[in-house]
Amino acid sequence: MAQIQRQPGTTLSDINIVPFVDVMLVLLVIFMITAPLIESGIQVELPKTKTVQAITQARIVISIDRAQRLYIGKEPVNIHALGQKVLAMDKDVRHTPVYVRCDSEVPFATWALVMDTLKQSGINNISVVTKPLSGEPRTQ
Repeated sequence: MAQIQRQPGTTLSDINIVPFVDVMLVLLVIFMITAPLIESGIQVELPKTKTVQAITQARIVISIDRAQRLYIGKEPVNIHALGQKVLAMDKDVRHTPVYVRCDSEVPFATWALVMDTLKQSGINNISVVTKPLSGEPRTQ
């Protein structure tokens, strides 16, 4: 093994990078584990239908997860504030479509309550998000 020769009374000017590499590898593992969790959003198992229309633009999306929690985008929201928050997001929300993503295991009563809350707020352009049964989606 080669050793660094130095004169007595001089300092060693080489930097030991082994601890730096160890810390970087630990940070890399942490980011690899947490990145998919951050980007995944609200986990919803959508119901399957034959007719599916692709969403081409960013719109207001309301999600109802399996535990019957409501979200606008990724932000949790109370059912009593749902209409006000949707109306505050877009000035022309009465004409802009609002998409509702609902887990297939959510009871119909919960879905109907969300729809009723939106209708009472004056939001009538509501679409339901589904997955295609198989293959490519057929559009209307």
